[in-house]
Amino acid sequence: MNKSAETSSENPVAKKMLTALQRVLKPLIRLSLAQGINYQMLLETLKTVFVQVAEEDFKLQQREQTDSRISLLTGLHRKDVHRLRNQPKTILNQPPLITLGSQLVGLWISDADFIDANDQPKPLPRLASSGGSISFERLVARVSKDIRARPVLDEWLRVGIVHIDENDCVCLNTDAFVPSADFESKLFFFQQNLHDHVAATAHNLMNLTPSMLERCVYYDGMSANAINELKVLAEEHGMIALKAINARAIELQATSLDMNEATQRFTYALYFYHTKEDADTKIVHENHLKKKRQIDDAENQ
Repeated sequence: MNKSAETSSENPVAKKMLTALQRVLKPLIRLSLAQGINYQMLLETLKTVFVQVAEEDFKLQQREQTDSRISLLTGLHRKDVHRLRNQPKTILNQPPLITLGSQLVGLWISDADFIDANDQPKPLPRLASSGGSISFERLVARVSKDIRARPVLDEWLRVGIVHIDENDCVCLNTDAFVPSADFESKLFFFQQNLHDHVAATAHNLMNLTPSMLERCVYYDGMSANAINELKVLAEEHGMIALKAINARAIELQATSLDMNEATQRFTYALYFYHTKEDADTKIVHENHLKKKRQIDDAENQ
């Protein structure tokens, strides 16, 4: 066992973190195996990320980061560190039309021109010649002057985001821009959303300020009917909040386009996860509740 591993095993906080990471990693490993990614393939990715994070986030002030320091921080061999620091960086490209698509759907589900009296996205005539300013062609033009409406429509029809009705109008199939058939698009949102959620929780665990918003509701001992009811309720109320944030973000972004300080981004997300109870999860939550009761009892004495 190397020195860093010995230090971690003797550190109670590190031991708790490793236990938590083991649980967090399970769905990621399940996904990896399902996609043919084995341990050796993932190991090289982990090495790369360790080196990147050590280089970017753990620099000493006014000191150049060295292979030796990164090796000390990460536990990787110095030869591996040197190799990984000097290899070309992989650029995470967004799939075609993803960013544009998100903006289009955001406008379609929030702008007064494109929603009906019930705040639902209107069916839009395909062409401006028949629908004027309230058309799919004008919707695309509102977001981008460089991309024509036809290729956007063709792609959205392919992945099932929209359909054409009997009046030759373009209809949005879902409120959220999550294509049902396009793995590349799903993968983009997977890394974007999961990265930001984990980054928010890590920020809070490291006691950085100001803290990030992170709230959840957890219950076990539920029937399948109860889960189905709560799922509908969560989606209905969650979409109200998402639409409100989306509408205000569009307004604020429009006023910030010419401001030099407009360098920030944010993610506000919604999910509802349910599954059959398992022993490991039940033990984790029972231990958490037990410790919480002990803390509350101690404070009340």
